Amino acid sequence: MNTDRSSNEANQRTWFERLSQALLGEPQDRDQLIELLRDAEQRNLLDADALTMIEGVLQVSELRVRDIMVPRAQMAVVERDAGLDKNLAAITESGHSRFPVIGASRDEIVGILLAKDLLPYLCDRQKNFNIREVLRPAVFIPDSKRLNVLLKEFRASRNHMAIVVDEYGGVAGLVTIEDVLEQIVGEIADEHDIDESTYIKAHDKDRYTLKALTPIEDFNEHFGTDFSDEEFDTVGGLVLNQFGYLPKPGEVVTFGGFTFKILHSDRRRLHLLELTMAPPPQPTPESEPSQPRAQP
Repeated sequence: MNTDRSSNEANQRTWFERLSQALLGEPQDRDQLIELLRDAEQRNLLDADALTMIEGVLQVSELRVRDIMVPRAQMAVVERDAGLDKNLAAITESGHSRFPVIGASRDEIVGILLAKDLLPYLCDRQKNFNIREVLRPAVFIPDSKRLNVLLKEFRASRNHMAIVVDEYGGVAGLVTIEDVLEQIVGEIADEHDIDESTYIKAHDKDRYTLKALTPIEDFNEHFGTDFSDEEFDTVGGLVLNQFGYLPKPGEVVTFGGFTFKILHSDRRRLHLLELTMAPPPQPTPESEPSQPRAQP
């Protein structure tokens, strides 16, 4: 009899839990989950910075390596066949801690050099320097890899840098664990960062990734446009005005000869945009010039 009573109580609890979940309206997809979290933040149940990071975590799975990588032309590299002094000058100028080592060209990545591995040669200048002795193997990844997958691989391998290759096997750029983490926690600035040089990243002549905080003046100078900066200071402001509301990642708007796709945003502002050159408008049948008739 006690067993029956326990069973009935368990069934009642299960039914009550199901009813409670139905009344509370559990989120059915990611958008509903984000709205629930934003509501919690409005009611001071969640810190605003914590909400931004949670949204960043959710959006990382939507981004791919190509969206955040450092393009090949902007990679800071050292040369395999250069001497110690020349490589030290390049390392000191850039201020980075890891460098792809190239052979004859940037398409030939022979390994990764850690700046700290050169310290023994600085302490003992009589020691013969052979860069091949300190090279570490390079990790190559496709530019289509999702960031959440890459982050797991970085953590599992304890690797901090990967060389990005395109569909043809050529070097497209590089990506670091810091680049991925910045999509979650925001910009991680250090004494060597130069923000002005990283507003716009070119992937090819028709596709770019740019920060929403890119000044309109810099955008105009880079693309030869004449967008006004009287009402808005940044490209993000222009894009936001075109939407008329705060868009979600994946939404697209076209104006001024460009198509802007939202890559990263939160409930307060835009963070990262993808820009592609918009195709020229196709003439409508009404606007097409009439063809002259053949003379009889």
